[in-house]
Amino acid sequence: MDERKTSQAAARWAYAADRLPGTLDELSGPVAGTVELPLHLAWSGLRAFDLENTKLLLGMYRIVLNNGLREDFVEHLDAERLVAHWPILRKMLGRGVRTVWEDAFAELRQVDAA
Repeated sequence: MDERKTSQAAARWAYAADRLPGTLDELSGPVAGTVELPLHLAWSGLRAFDLENTKLLLGMYRIVLNNGLREDFVEHLDAERLVAHWPILRKMLGRGVRTVWEDAFAELRQVDAA
């Protein structure tokens, strides 16, 4: 594979900052109840998540962070919960996802440093 094709393939699969909301304040997802993720986010396995169950909440956030786009983040994630659970979530995410979010939002870097 030539260098140009390799770079195009890498860019296609790279986690880009342009997928993110402008600020964490835009994240206004639910904080209680059960959330059923759409198929474009959770195409395999569990799709319904009880947000009162921390393990399920973390699993849902991991799926949305890995597979979502800006509108998915805004609809399904809550800023306060994201920041509160970031020390655990960041360990569940790939380096690319974690780095993009931490580079974009100082709130997440501060949580990690604490």
